Amino acid sequence: MDALQSGADTLFVLLGAILVLWMHAGFAFLEVGTVREKNQVNALVKIICDFGVSTVAYFFIGYSIAYGIDFFRPAPELTAGNGYELVKFFFLLTFAAAIPAIISGGIAERARFYPQLLASIIIVAVAYPFFEGLVWNGNYGFQSWIESVGGQPFHDFAGSVVVHGVGGWIALAAVILLGARTGRYTADGKVLLAHPPSSIPFLALGAWILTVGWFGFNVMSAQEIGGISGLVALNSLMAMVGGLLAALVVGRNDPGFVHNGPLAGLVAVCAGSDVMHPGGSLIVGAVAGALFVWLFTLTQNKLKIDDVLGVWPLHGVCGAWGGIAAGIFGTQVMGGLGGVSLVSQLIGTVAGVLFALAVGFVIYGVIKATVGIRLSKEEEYQGADISIHKVSASPSFDR
Repeated sequence: MDALQSGADTLFVLLGAILVLWMHAGFAFLEVGTVREKNQVNALVKIICDFGVSTVAYFFIGYSIAYGIDFFRPAPELTAGNGYELVKFFFLLTFAAAIPAIISGGIAERARFYPQLLASIIIVAVAYPFFEGLVWNGNYGFQSWIESVGGQPFHDFAGSVVVHGVGGWIALAAVILLGARTGRYTADGKVLLAHPPSSIPFLALGAWILTVGWFGFNVMSAQEIGGISGLVALNSLMAMVGGLLAALVVGRNDPGFVHNGPLAGLVAVCAGSDVMHPGGSLIVGAVAGALFVWLFTLTQNKLKIDDVLGVWPLHGVCGAWGGIAAGIFGTQVMGGLGGVSLVSQLIGTVAGVLFALAVGFVIYGVIKATVGIRLSKEEEYQGADISIHKVSASPSFDR
């Protein structure tokens, strides 16, 4: 029976890892559909290469920082329990690698290739695992301290703050340091070029892949088959729909907003998907969908923050909203299962935001001051595809 249980748990987590790995294709096509045609190849190459360097960084350094576990042991030891610890690493790696994938969308069309890979290595090897370990492994007494202050530990079941919030707020720092795309705004701050999505079908494909994979992201965060919960699945569904419908209304039928709305809802529900009532999840998702539309428009048109895919509103702000919302809609008085504290959720969320901002400005600031992080004006004009990869997305056409 023990062998059967460990085998079932291993398969369960492996399927989750595969689903979240599939989400990285979603990140890629969401970016491909949003950027201009001259930067589509770069979007595809960045996402897959970021995953490659993230795997190496997390395997050799990051996982050990987060959980105190390494794989420098004989293979017979590693295969104990059907190799459960190995597939658990695979699953959590797909979360870690989501951080560079999130950042990629914000700094698209003008970032240098290898400096960004360097930033990805540092983030996944050191920065992200440090905060991941604080929340999900209780390192350095972080969760004990929050519990002593708020009455409950910080609850982030599937990473509204740990993954999405951290990725989105690091991206904000990177976008600010990188600056807007050339010609995006006039000297007096007015919008000059709007740069609409190059391919709504690719954008929609990316959104659908992410949406489907997200059910592995959330449900499989139980990390054992005995902990699987239909509540997590239904809450994810309701938040997704809430985000979709809110973005449809607030975004006035804009297809870009319609396809990002479900993602905003799913980002927000991650933290409390295991404790909230489905009705509460619908509200959380709807608020996230509206927040995304409003903040994306604000950052692009008023604040002049050229976040190409809107990753700060989508992942950073909606992730923070999800962390706080778990402390509201996860309580028993709001129909949830309880075991959460609004005070603890506020502390943990603010800590994640401040940590990510500091990390983002330090890492990208140092890289900017040393090797540089931005393409030249000529390279940017030609497009990252030709400048970096020497090929366009449609080489048979002169575009």
